[in-house]
Amino acid sequence: MRLTVRELGRATLARQLLLRREALPVTEAVRRLVALQAQEPASPYLALWNRLEGFAPAELDAALHGAELVKATLLRITLHLVHPDDHPGFHTAMQPSLRGARLADPRFTVSGLTAADADAVLPELLAFMATPRSAEQAQQWLTQRLGVPGKPVWWAMRQVAPLRHVPTGGPWLFGPRSAYTTAGPPPGGREAWDAPLPALVRRYLAAFGPATPADVAQFVFTQRARVRAAVQALDGELEHLGGPDGEDLLDVPGSPRPGGDVPAPPRLLGMWDQVLLAHADRSRVLPAEYRRAVTRTNGDVLPTLLVDGRVAGVWRPVDGGVQAHAFHPLAAADWDGLAAEAAPLSALLAERDPRTYRRYDRWWATLPDGERRVLPG
Repeated sequence: MRLTVRELGRATLARQLLLRREALPVTEAVRRLVALQAQEPASPYLALWNRLEGFAPAELDAALHGAELVKATLLRITLHLVHPDDHPGFHTAMQPSLRGARLADPRFTVSGLTAADADAVLPELLAFMATPRSAEQAQQWLTQRLGVPGKPVWWAMRQVAPLRHVPTGGPWLFGPRSAYTTAGPPPGGREAWDAPLPALVRRYLAAFGPATPADVAQFVFTQRARVRAAVQALDGELEHLGGPDGEDLLDVPGSPRPGGDVPAPPRLLGMWDQVLLAHADRSRVLPAEYRRAVTRTNGDVLPTLLVDGRVAGVWRPVDGGVQAHAFHPLAAADWDGLAAEAAPLSALLAERDPRTYRRYDRWWATLPDGERRVLPG
C-alpha cells in the first residue's frame, strides 16, 4: 500500500484530534497526543482548545495543580506536558540527548564538575527538591553542597534531573519565574536508557504515524541508530507501508488512516503546535514553500492557519479579534470557517491574556506577500 502526501496528512490529523474535536478529559487527551509542546505557557491551552469539544481551561489548570499532568523538559530538550505515567519512561529515554546537550556543554563544565559529579549529587538534589523550590533556592543549595558556583550546575541539572515545573501563577498558570519539584527517582544508568525507547516509538507512531525512523528521531531528538534499534525490538508489531516517494513508513496496525478526501476543518493552531514539529519531512501538514515563513531563524514556530489540513498562513491576536495572514488566496468558505474559529478563540484569550504571543509580532514585518484580514472576536 502506497500513501499520498494528502493521505499521510489526514492520518496524522485524525490521530492528533484535528479532524474533529472529541469529548475527552484533558489527561486522556494528552496521553493520546503523547505530549503537548509547552515552551510558551499558552500553547498547551490552545492545543487542547483546537482538539477537544467543550474544552474548559480550568480543567487543565486543575490537572496541572494536582500533578495529573507533568510539565518538564523532555522531547527535543524543550518543555512539554505529558501524562505522569509517561514521564519516567520518556525522561529516561531522553537521557543521552539531555546529558549530551547539558553535561558536555561549557556552560556546565565551567563549574569544574564532571558528569560523574552530577550523578553523585543527584539523589540529594532530588530529596531537596521534593519540596517545590525556585531556581535561586536550588542554586544556593548546590553552591553550599558542592563548593562551586551553583548557577552553571543548576543550568544543567534542571533538565537532566527528573524535575517538573510547579504552577506559579499568571494568566496561563506559569509565570516568568519558574519553580520546580521532584517528578520521580533518578533515571538509572546507561544500561537503562534504551529500555523505554521501543514503547516511545510505538506511542509516537500511534499519535503521528505513519512515519519513518528519521521522523521519530526528529520528534524525540535522539540518534537515528537508537531509533532503528528500538524499531528492531518491535519486529513483527509494526506495519510497513509505502510513502509518496517510495520510502518505507512504519505504523501501528489498526491506527486511523482516513482517505485523502475526508474533510479537514479549519483550525487556528498555537505556537509550536506539535503537529508541525513531529516529522523530519513536514510536508504532510506544512508545505515546503511555507516552512521558512512559519519556522523562523531562531526556531520560533508561529501560530498557523490550518486550511484543508495544511498550513495556509499565520495569525496573531489583535484588538477586536484575530489578524490572519494567508500565504495564498483562500476561498470565501475558508475565510468563513476561520472566522468561525476566531470568535471563540478570541473569547478564550480574553479570559486569560488577549495579546498572547505579542512578543513575537516582530516576525510579521518579514512575512511573504499575502492577504490579511482581521477576523472579529
